[in-house]
Amino acid sequence: MSPIRPVVAVVGPTASGKTGLSVRLAQAVGGEVVNADSVQLYRGMDVGSAKATPQERGGVPHHLLDVLEVTDEANVAQFQHGARAAIDDVLARDGVPILVGGSSLYVRAALDPLEFPGTDPQVRARWAARLDEVGAEALHAELAARDPKAAAAILPTNGRRIVRALEVGELTGRPFIATMPDPVSVYPQVVMIGLDVPRPVLDERIDTRVDRMWADGLVEEVRGLPGLAGSPTASRALGYQQVLAFLAGEISEDEARAETKSGTRRFARRQDRMMRKDPRIHWLPFDAPDLVERAVALVGCP
Repeated sequence: MSPIRPVVAVVGPTASGKTGLSVRLAQAVGGEVVNADSVQLYRGMDVGSAKATPQERGGVPHHLLDVLEVTDEANVAQFQHGARAAIDDVLARDGVPILVGGSSLYVRAALDPLEFPGTDPQVRARWAARLDEVGAEALHAELAARDPKAAAAILPTNGRRIVRALEVGELTGRPFIATMPDPVSVYPQVVMIGLDVPRPVLDERIDTRVDRMWADGLVEEVRGLPGLAGSPTASRALGYQQVLAFLAGEISEDEARAETKSGTRRFARRQDRMMRKDPRIHWLPFDAPDLVERAVALVGCP
């Protein structure tokens, strides 16, 4: 009987080097990558999401890339279904699924027994109208008064997530974060590897990445995505939201680039803060010369 293959997760804040490690790790252990980045689900959103090119994938199969149109709405419950199907498929073929992403929620949705409360269109519409009336930061203050833990985990600019947290609180009568179980996986063997980057270094890497996105044609990419501006989720992605504001004449291009950098730095801090709460993660220095070897040793596959 073949040994049970582990489910591996490579996690860490944006610009920490997850893509590169995941490909080299997959090559070493017979793995396949399962994307857990919500923006990389979208076709055409390549430059701004730092999606690995076919060449950068190094011959490693990748799952859940380019599965949505920019006009589609992405949600974590839908992702959970697709990610688990991909993981189970890889395991059934005696491969090693390697989940890669920076969102603690998306990674845990794939690995852990998270259940997502239903929705009520009328309740959601009422909170969405409130968002339009007062703006994201004011609505975030209302959420903080009702559910401080949820507010601490959601950026004040993320109106959609604020609305969802308020909707869930109203429907269930429980705090939004109370729906998160203890970090215990639905899979018998899980190995979680985190990339640890000192904050000043990470900030510099983020700035460099954003500059490279501009040089690689992020503005042109956004111009070439019809329907993006009206998308309920894709239009709010970091970088894309700022470029859309520039193209609409609301801010200058320099302001769009600067806001993308500052917003990404804030997002990375929140990613890191949320992931540090998971005791299962083995943190490795992002620049360790033997990083791949150490990751392979943790996975324990020949």
